Amino acid sequence: MTFAVLLATAGSAKKVHTLGDSTMAPYDESATVTRGWGMYFGQFLTNGWTSINYAKGGRDTYTGYSELWQTAKKQVQAGDYVIITFGHNDEKNSGMDGYQLRDYYLSIGDQTAANAVDLRGSIPSTTYKQNLAKIVDEAIALGAIPIICSPVCRSYMDGSGKVQRNGRHDLGDNYKVLTENGPKDGPKLAADDHTMDYAYHSEQLAKEKNVAFIDLTTATKTLYESYGTRTKCEAALFDGQGSTHFNTTGALLVARECARLMKAQGILAENIVLPTDLSVSPATADLGEAYKGQTLQKEFTINGFGLSPEEGTVTITASDGIQLSFDKKDWQQSLSVDYNSATLIKTFYAQLTLTQNGTTTGTVTVKQGDKAIEIPISATAVVLDGGAEVKAYWRLEKDDSYELTGPAVVLPETFQGMYVQRYSNPNANTVWPDWTDFDASRKMQRNLLTGDAWPADEIDDNPDRYIQWGIKPAEGMDLKIDLISLFVSGCGGNGMCCHVYYSTDNFETRTTMFEMKKMPANNPQYVEAKPVLTVKDGQELLVRVYPWYNGSATGKTICLSDLTIHGMAVDASATGVIEVKAIKGVESAFFTVDGRSHTQMQRGLNIVRMQDGSIRKMIY
Repeated sequence: MTFAVLLATAGSAKKVHTLGDSTMAPYDESATVTRGWGMYFGQFLTNGWTSINYAKGGRDTYTGYSELWQTAKKQVQAGDYVIITFGHNDEKNSGMDGYQLRDYYLSIGDQTAANAVDLRGSIPSTTYKQNLAKIVDEAIALGAIPIICSPVCRSYMDGSGKVQRNGRHDLGDNYKVLTENGPKDGPKLAADDHTMDYAYHSEQLAKEKNVAFIDLTTATKTLYESYGTRTKCEAALFDGQGSTHFNTTGALLVARECARLMKAQGILAENIVLPTDLSVSPATADLGEAYKGQTLQKEFTINGFGLSPEEGTVTITASDGIQLSFDKKDWQQSLSVDYNSATLIKTFYAQLTLTQNGTTTGTVTVKQGDKAIEIPISATAVVLDGGAEVKAYWRLEKDDSYELTGPAVVLPETFQGMYVQRYSNPNANTVWPDWTDFDASRKMQRNLLTGDAWPADEIDDNPDRYIQWGIKPAEGMDLKIDLISLFVSGCGGNGMCCHVYYSTDNFETRTTMFEMKKMPANNPQYVEAKPVLTVKDGQELLVRVYPWYNGSATGKTICLSDLTIHGMAVDASATGVIEVKAIKGVESAFFTVDGRSHTQMQRGLNIVRMQDGSIRKMIY
């Protein structure tokens, strides 16, 4: 089916699915300043179209197909669009294919070297294209319209302010090839030789498959160079933690550029809007649910292009109970920001403390001249009561044992690409948060990656390296989770980085609890989430730590301790509290949730067999 025919079938479609790496991925606004451009692409869709962002950090075309696409295609319908962009992590192993490199080491009997290979990475002209092609072909088979986007540039700029060859994902100056004798440096390629150019080969595949191509590599090259220098470019567009990841401004501008290029090519042209006046996103905000007394926050972005007058001030005011801030530190009821050159991109935050049960509402007003935009705000306080208390606790002081209180089933600690080096204090100079009253002798679980050597070129998650814990409800029960917490620290150097996530769908989707890059050594960081989260009967709550290191290193460990998962167990068949009192005289046997028999009701949750043979769950 040709691209033109596919366009004709799109009349009833309403979704754009986006697949990519960390430059596109969603991020938790409360955990990091990093933003992916896929978070903002939906702002430019209209007429009922929505965008679903499946991108995740650290993914290449292999994991893009085997993980992200396998999740996304369950939701893709005929007429939907699928935007596909990979490249950053396909450059692992200096342009060699990770699987081929591992197989080479296995073929010569070097198991240690094979174990150390990062399986991410592909060859631009072969496996990179092949992996992309599988997603494209399967999207077409579903009746969807695939769009290939070349990867956004890295901010590798020379002294004249031009993005260098490797910043454009062309490794022609420095790459490796796998020979029958192992990896070898490849010869430097001429500037017009695109053999090792990922962006070029993504375009070639689009031509071969007769599907749309969006050249975000060239578009971001032009954007970066418009700032004149690397320093100015990174200050304006990047998150302050390297040359790859965007702040809100950078992510928003890239999303707008993708939308503009699509509209220019006639792709969703009637359903893409590019505001040239003042606008605010999101236009309405439900801050969600939290427990009474908690504070919820939401990020907003003011976008102004072609403003009149060309210089002026935008004011932001909030109704009673809502506080505003530009930096999440200084909170006020009103803010103002100046703009010039008829352009403004500015992020602000609104927060609301839930002081009463039920739903609280308010309004934030953004005003420029005679134009005022009102943003409705709402948040809901929920009550967690009834049921039986559940707490799973891993001290991680001498082993991976845990303590469990209440009716639940613990999923023990497991390791993927990691192992426990030992249990000890990180360092005699360990500095715990003051409120803990812990001293430097307190032990933590110290963990290393398989092979012990941290690779040099990692900038994000490796999907094959993590440490995991979990919990699930006892049969017939639901778990209402209100706390997940732990301590995490790097030891041996200041370059340890990690993400902490939780998920209830086996990590098809995930929620970020914590992100930190270049953690100060021997300074345990307290990680805490207080979600309003129900784990249904049959589901599992999984918590994962994904570590990486800033540069090649050995002997650097990630240290963990005091993992807690807390909540309440309720009857899955009921809407409220579990039965509290036994019906005296009609019970025949009493059991704990793990099957132990008792002669009478025990404090907490009991599984009770009645004289008529029926089973009831009761709290005593």
